[in-house]
Amino acid sequence: MSTTVPSVLFVCVHNAGRSQMAAAFLTHLTQGRVQVRSAGSAPADAVNPAVVEAMKETGIDISAEIPKVLTTDAVRASDVVITMGCGDTCPIFPGKRYLDWQLDDPAGQGVDAVRPIRDEIEARVRTLIADLTPAPGQA
Repeated sequence: MSTTVPSVLFVCVHNAGRSQMAAAFLTHLTQGRVQVRSAGSAPADAVNPAVVEAMKETGIDISAEIPKVLTTDAVRASDVVITMGCGDTCPIFPGKRYLDWQLDDPAGQGVDAVRPIRDEIEARVRTLIADLTPAPGQA
């Protein structure tokens, strides 16, 4: 049985909304069973305040998160790379699993518009967890 922890990188343009929410959900729900990274192809100065507020409603505080720039090292170090509207800026490496999640961009939106995006991301993250961390006896 492998003891390797899977690693996931979430990428969007500004690393201020979708990728931050996805990373926060995956971190919170897996409690260390998955290594989580997020980055942006053109990072913003701060995480979207409406995203911070929407995540607080779920009991997850991302107010201290800072958008990070996408690096080839981050992609190289990840088993799964999930893009969210970053176009062709994400480097492609053989042997990596790539998924593209088509999601609305919360940039410039209020918390009411962010909630359905947040909920869709949580549902996708829960599906991803089931795929990455099979139940005992299923590995």
